Amino acid sequence: LLYAMLAYRIQADAFGDLDAGLVQTLKAAVAPGNSATITMLTDKLDQRNQELLPGAILTREWNGHDHRVMVVAGGFGFEGKTYDSLSKVAFAITGTKWNGPRFFGLRAARQR
Repeated sequence: LLYAMLAYRIQADAFGDLDAGLVQTLKAAVAPGNSATITMLTDKLDQRNQELLPGAILTREWNGHDHRVMVVAGGFGFEGKTYDSLSKVAFAITGTKWNGPRFFGLRAARQR
């Protein structure tokens, strides 16, 4: 646990810590009986406007395997290669064309 805490602090110092809105949402999430507040706060978060900074790790389980992708300058690192889009990484994992941000849970599916 100590190593995880130290690793988080090093990453937060290097790449930036949680923003104030997310901290508020997390505090509301741990307070008892605040499910309506949590829903209201999370509805305000627009996932499409979140910028991925170099060093961020995206994970996705697919067919029983965990896949980790690192955001790097100019693209995304996966299995020793650099891809210019998440959609290309998703294709490398699945063999099927996907919306990359949606595949990695960064964007919700459109509701019809």
